[in-house]
Amino acid sequence: MLLPHFEYRAVRSIDEALSLASEGVSSRFMAGGTDLIAQMRIRLKVDRVIDLKGIPGLDAIVDSEDGGLLIGATATIADVCRDARVRERYPALVQCASEVGAYALRNRATVVGNVCNGSPAADTAVALLCLDAVAEVVGPKGKRDIPLSEFFIGPGKTAREMDEIVTGVRLPRETAGMKAHYGRLSRRRGMDLATVAVLCAHGGSAESKYRVGLVAVAPRTLRVPEAEALLDREGKEAIDRAAIIARDTCTPISDARGSADYRRDMVHALTARGLKAVTA
Repeated sequence: MLLPHFEYRAVRSIDEALSLASEGVSSRFMAGGTDLIAQMRIRLKVDRVIDLKGIPGLDAIVDSEDGGLLIGATATIADVCRDARVRERYPALVQCASEVGAYALRNRATVVGNVCNGSPAADTAVALLCLDAVAEVVGPKGKRDIPLSEFFIGPGKTAREMDEIVTGVRLPRETAGMKAHYGRLSRRRGMDLATVAVLCAHGGSAESKYRVGLVAVAPRTLRVPEAEALLDREGKEAIDRAAIIARDTCTPISDARGSADYRRDMVHALTARGLKAVTA
């Protein structure tokens, strides 16, 4: 399907982007565009696309003041997967990001764009959620931080206002070094959304040592705090019970990719498998 007519504006600064977005024209900010352009082909009407790719420094991956990492809005998924600091400190993000689309797509798509799309099946979102990441946001009212635990609201809906830009996501020092296992099932490998996926992680210096994150089995990407708390108290002896809690927490639908019952059963199996892997 052909793209509808729209105005394309490439900007060189955040202020320029915010100014264009305030002019009363239906606008969307674009980082990589792999989600946005696909949506515009199908249903999304946009009068103006504001491309952020040309803003100097917005593609950087830098050490943050608290000892973590800051991933800029236009850093591609491939950039993140190749970065030695990300690979060493946050292997959960590399595992999940490596499952997004195909290699060519990952060289255009961005982690921040994947998150801002608000899809319950976004692979990078579950990693950032489990790593206690924070979105750095700027808009007409100034700057604010949004923890990823508060960022996702529903399918395609986030806490970001339409006139705000997520300039980056910040990974804290406390979740660095977590061992991770990402179990993902889809109809075919590459270029297909997950039918169901579970991220399990363990370690780091945060107060809670366990993470269980679920993909494509609820209206938004979610963690399972009840299972995490149980594991923090009882360790690997509680794996089977934690897997049951994860299964009972999810609220999947039946669609072309799989039935709700199948997804529940796979959440149970993938959670148990992942927790055994990260505590081995």
